[in-house]
Amino acid sequence: MSDLTDDYELLSVTVGEHADRVATVAIERPDARNALNGQVRTELKNAVAAAEADDDVRVLVLTGGEGSGAFVAGADVTEFKDRGVVEQRDASKRPRIYETVDDASLPVIAKINGHALGGGCELAMACDVRIAKAGSKLGQPEINLGIIPGGGGTQRLPRLVGEGQAMKLILSGELVGATEANEIGLVDEVHDEADLDERVYDLAESMATKSPLALEFAKNAVTASARMGLEEGLDYEAELFTQLFATDDKDEGIDAFLEGREPEFTGE
Repeated sequence: MSDLTDDYELLSVTVGEHADRVATVAIERPDARNALNGQVRTELKNAVAAAEADDDVRVLVLTGGEGSGAFVAGADVTEFKDRGVVEQRDASKRPRIYETVDDASLPVIAKINGHALGGGCELAMACDVRIAKAGSKLGQPEINLGIIPGGGGTQRLPRLVGEGQAMKLILSGELVGATEANEIGLVDEVHDEADLDERVYDLAESMATKSPLALEFAKNAVTASARMGLEEGLDYEAELFTQLFATDDKDEGIDAFLEGREPEFTGE
């Protein structure tokens, strides 16, 4: 595992540049429009793990490097050409980058600053919140290559947009613009380029002021809502809620509220 401050060949990583306790990981592969090859996936997994281990980071923003015109244009198809079933089965073993992002203890915001196609759309869907730049396109065009989404697209997309919309996008390979993606629930907000950073980092900063334990437990509880039955989910929520009563952050939050001041959470 790499430290968050380590040098990466295909990523740029900053902490606190845009907001306190917020790390930004940008994919820097402009010649391939940030396509996900093996090295990018490995570096991303290392960066996410390092961010989780860094006490100075409470929120992670994932985006594409400036000048690439893409968030992530998809998987690197050149890696598929000579790959057979055995090789692909090995490459598909979990946890992949999609599970690493989805399972991260930190909130992860996708700043979709360009096209998010195929594996890029799947990466965005693995994030907790998706905020897109106006004019961006999203979709799962794998069907045009004679394959199907393999990074969670057939599972996460229906949960976000419903089965009918997911079928339409996956079976046709059609792309949708950011506005339509917002209307169907694929992204949560759309902003002009001039306003994108401000909105993303305002939201990230508002999250980063909260207790990291509460952030983690809240993320786990909401995620469970799509994976458990209602009764099981209610029990899980109640257990997580109860566990937080053993934390210093709970005491600090209540005391700050009663004293009319801002809380200072420590993650303990």
